[in-house]
Amino acid sequence: MKVTKPLDRWYDDACGTAHALELLGERWSLLVVRELMFGPRRFGELREGLPGISANVLMQRLEGLEGARIVQRRRLGSPVNAQVYELTAWGYESEPILQAMGRFATRSPTHDPTLPFSVASLMMSFRTMIDPNRAAGVVARVGFRFPNDAFVVHVQDGKVTTVRGESADVDVAFASIDAATIASIVYGGRPLADAEAAGALTLSGGRSVAKRFATLFPLPPKVA
Repeated sequence: MKVTKPLDRWYDDACGTAHALELLGERWSLLVVRELMFGPRRFGELREGLPGISANVLMQRLEGLEGARIVQRRRLGSPVNAQVYELTAWGYESEPILQAMGRFATRSPTHDPTLPFSVASLMMSFRTMIDPNRAAGVVARVGFRFPNDAFVVHVQDGKVTTVRGESADVDVAFASIDAATIASIVYGGRPLADAEAAGALTLSGGRSVAKRFATLFPLPPKVA
């Protein structure tokens, strides 16, 4: 792939950590990668997942990530006929960085879970926060439907795999108005019935599976 612009050198330091920051450390860059972790996205879809970013800054970050060979552009054929951005094979290797940072930051007393929360962020949090001990013996396929997106989360062997899209072959399906509603159930202990009564959630399928699923992602204790 052609490099679109030279990579900025901030540190003049051969340390791999320093170079990783040069590749991914600009504001918004890691969050753009997060939004692409579950497959290709159009420019407008990326902006929807990152409501605080301007179109100009998003384009700059995409160009920088493309130049670094972390992101690539591709044109979808008929009938879609649209340009999408996607991670390269190497770009997908950055997922452990996102997970490690997520686990680290949730221990901060200043972490504010009430701030905007994208659907991709929610899906990434499941892969990050799954507790293998709590999930031991659990085998479940859980569907999630949102106004403009859908996912199937498969829990097995204490791990989570995630696929974008809908499937009828699920044990339970959450249909919600936003990611924050699901987060309030999984991470905030909100009862399912409360979210349903508020009109923020519709549940289809095994209610016991939904309740069990919501217990598999405990947050770590805050630092003193």
